[in-house]
Amino acid sequence: RRAVHGILLLDKPLDISSNGILQRVRWLYQAEKAGHTGALDPLASGLLPICFGEATKFCQFLLDTDKTYLVTAHFGLRTDTSDAAGEVISRKPVAFDQRMLEQIMQQFRGPQMQIPTMFSALKYQGQPLYKYARQGITVPREARPITIFRFDLLEFDGQDARFIVHCSKGTYIRTLIDDLGEALGCGAYVTALHRVHVGPFHASQMHKVELLEPLNARAD
Repeated sequence: RRAVHGILLLDKPLDISSNGILQRVRWLYQAEKAGHTGALDPLASGLLPICFGEATKFCQFLLDTDKTYLVTAHFGLRTDTSDAAGEVISRKPVAFDQRMLEQIMQQFRGPQMQIPTMFSALKYQGQPLYKYARQGITVPREARPITIFRFDLLEFDGQDARFIVHCSKGTYIRTLIDDLGEALGCGAYVTALHRVHVGPFHASQMHKVELLEPLNARAD
């Protein structure tokens, strides 16, 4: 292991956990100490700052800062996880147009209280909520204060929509989309989630993990 210090702005790929990609990158750098700054689900991609060595002291700052996402949602279906990985729990016709969608979206801007999804890493009696959810158990969750600074519609084709969301720490985008679908009376779930901004860092600064692979070959 080497004493590596600094922050790597990684473009996290799909189908791997944040911890999984952290361990891969740590191995590539042969770094003694590393930590990430805000988990992305395996179905989510985008900006994941990874701190090495002395820079791990800044992890909490980046965990606490605001973030921005590009989100794609599908209306008319609701899943138990509020994303494409879950099982469909309801089907309803989509009976709104773009004007109504943008009108309802106004309700979700600004300071508000949000009840975290059961499929989250928040803990209840020492266990992550998602472990209970996978057993079909629902436990009490307290609503938490969040702020949606920006919630804009980018595209809408009548059933699928693309949004940009700038939000405070602790915001669950899947819950936001699920709540929006319920407010529209048809249900919705997230089909794609890509993080483009974390505090002072932007997606234009990201590095793909594939480009880091030669580092290990040179080290050998």
